[in-house]
Amino acid sequence: MKFSGSNVLITGASRGIGAQVAQTLAQMGLKVWINYRSGESQANTVKSQIEAQGGKAEVIGFDVSDEEGFVNAVKYIVETDGELSYLVNNAGITNDKLAMRMKTEEFMSVIEANLKSTFIGCREALKVMGKKRFGSVVNIASIVGETGNAGQTNYAASKGGTIAMTKSFAIEAAPRNIRYNTITPGFIATEMTDVLKDEVKETFTAKIPLGRFGEPKEVAEAVAFLLSDHASYITGETLKVNGGMHM
Repeated sequence: MKFSGSNVLITGASRGIGAQVAQTLAQMGLKVWINYRSGESQANTVKSQIEAQGGKAEVIGFDVSDEEGFVNAVKYIVETDGELSYLVNNAGITNDKLAMRMKTEEFMSVIEANLKSTFIGCREALKVMGKKRFGSVVNIASIVGETGNAGQTNYAASKGGTIAMTKSFAIEAAPRNIRYNTITPGFIATEMTDVLKDEVKETFTAKIPLGRFGEPKEVAEAVAFLLSDHASYITGETLKVNGGMHM
């Protein structure tokens, strides 16, 4: 794929989808900044794997829900590389519980980690990308943000909010030639889904027209497309990567 920019920050990139996004974008020639909160050794492993294949990578640790930490991280990247061309807001958490039993702080903890952090990233990207009037941001939401899900009121709210917020950023950023898009993965084969019991996996698979869980690389390649020059006339869009589970 063709990229006019040179570097990208991926939050939550020490494992799962984020790690695969980092590896895929590095293979396509971008310098990747691998963010982690607590998985430093895992982040360094991803960095080593990328460098072993001839790619460029750096590790940068900060908590995405900490505004000062996120702001300072973006400043550091710009000071180091002279720019930030692309951002992938991928980091997030779950804290599942039926709504009637969910405490307000349990609801807000997920909003803080998922929605607030994505807002901070989008805002800071707009500031630094606006100076060069170029850039692209992809926010990783979820199929749950489109459909809702029992026991995930907080997670659904954070991801549904991400979808709507991305559209607003897309409108504000368009005059500066900066694009904002969202990806909503369905069930993807990662550490999060590996723990599901076989009968649960079978139940979900039966609802997926393509008949299987997705692979992290399939999400990563969708991210790459939306970031790339090939998607230069796409902004404010929500790309479903869910095997047809929600159309």
